[in-house]
Amino acid sequence: MKDGVNGVALGVFIFFFLAVTVMGFWAARWRRADNAHSLDEWGLGGRSFGTWITWFLLGGDLYTAYTFVAVPAAIYASGAAGFFAVPYTIIVYPMIFTFLPRLWSVSHKHGYVTTSDFVRGRFGSKGLSLAVALTGILATMPYIALQLVGIQAVLDVLGIGGGDSTNWFVKDLPLFLAFAVLAAYTYSSGLRAPALIAFVKDTLIYLVIAVAIIYIPIKLGGFDDIFHKSAEAFAQKNPATGAPRGALAPNAAGTWGYATLALGSAMALFMYPHSITATLSSRSRNVIRRNTAILPLYSLMLGLLALLGFMAIADGIKVENGQLAIPQLFENMFPDWFAGVAFAAIGIGALVPAAIMSIAAANLFTRNIYRDFLKPNATPAQEATVSKIVSLVVKVGALVFVLTMDRTVAINFQLLGGIWILQTFPALVGGLFTRWFHRWALLAGWAVGMVYGTVAAYGVASPTQAHFGGSSDKIPGLGEIGYIGLTAFVLNLVVTVVLTFVLNAVKAPRGTDETSPSDYTADAGEPGVQTELPPATAAPSGS
Repeated sequence: MKDGVNGVALGVFIFFFLAVTVMGFWAARWRRADNAHSLDEWGLGGRSFGTWITWFLLGGDLYTAYTFVAVPAAIYASGAAGFFAVPYTIIVYPMIFTFLPRLWSVSHKHGYVTTSDFVRGRFGSKGLSLAVALTGILATMPYIALQLVGIQAVLDVLGIGGGDSTNWFVKDLPLFLAFAVLAAYTYSSGLRAPALIAFVKDTLIYLVIAVAIIYIPIKLGGFDDIFHKSAEAFAQKNPATGAPRGALAPNAAGTWGYATLALGSAMALFMYPHSITATLSSRSRNVIRRNTAILPLYSLMLGLLALLGFMAIADGIKVENGQLAIPQLFENMFPDWFAGVAFAAIGIGALVPAAIMSIAAANLFTRNIYRDFLKPNATPAQEATVSKIVSLVVKVGALVFVLTMDRTVAINFQLLGGIWILQTFPALVGGLFTRWFHRWALLAGWAVGMVYGTVAAYGVASPTQAHFGGSSDKIPGLGEIGYIGLTAFVLNLVVTVVLTFVLNAVKAPRGTDETSPSDYTADAGEPGVQTELPPATAAPSGS
């Protein structure tokens, strides 16, 4: 590890950071609409983005600071188990091809801005809509925090963050500044800011990965040496557990955990509010269909990126916080100027998704809490103002999380968010294909899944944490270790199905469905398609 501040790398990092900051503020003028004071314009970019802009936005959900820092860090810490991110990003695209175009069509037809808007309109239940909204906000908070952790890891390696010799304010000042800039241009430009910056982010990411996967193995003696040294490191026993540190290849004992985590993560990814926000910002149904076909290009590089974890081991990097392993690898291996480019890729890779996530969470609050319960007759301008303010509050909450909690728990809390968000799958995806599920059954299933998932995750311990030490536990009835989120989802679905039979049999009120079958295949420009939801229809009656 190099001592002091890496001046050259820091200079390059600051250059790119300033460049995207300018782009973020300028984005307010990019594709500006005649009336910018609405949630459609601020929170969805006017629903005007084409194939490539949407591709970069949706790709930002995959290549985040989490991808660059946490996925290789998981490989660095435990080996092959960290590769779960590769199969889940392969599984997810055929899955979303079946339902995202339907969601886009019905949302465009009725002016829905959030998944909760759709759930309320489909099932006539503000209670179920509120549950989906609160889950989305709750699951998004640790995800935003993880992006800030990525920035903090880069700042630590650059020599301008962390350190025990300075007071807390000086130590975290660079992170405060990065947060302030992010908050300012998100408030000013809305979704247009991350949409524009995403071009720079993904260009840098592809460049860094392409160089790293060729240049670093050459310096380390080739992949044979990398895998040999990694196998030796993983064979060493962990003093805290007495078990080997990890495995170079998946073992039979971890099959259920690996498979269920990959499947559950794939199902959860596009339940997150920010994924839906990027989806609804596109201008046509065909844009979504094309994106589900070409987005696997993002997965192409993910497996190569994960290999950086092995390279960090082969380079002999020793860090207490595994999230520092890859930034430290870049500083050790690359010339200072290119290390700055790599750090910029990670930093910008945090800013783009953090902006989208905060906007998505703010949209949920504005539409499904503020408008549904506090001010049903809110004007579009009032909605936009509230959403801007809430986006700042969400970022502050994430910043507090990062500054007050041990950064090593950030990944586990993000995985806990995945457990929660997966419980909205029956209401959202199920509702896109059938009205058979009863709204009260969906709400009960959601509650059971949330409680079980949270309690089960709370009981998982690790060598460093007494609670929330991971996201896998024994599957009831099977005795195998599996992903808690998927177990909770199955329990959720069973409760939903059983109660639906019961409630339908007793003819319990089902609520009003404001959608029609043709809405799910409608495209832009068709008669009756609207982009603003009138106040009079914003909150249909229901429980």
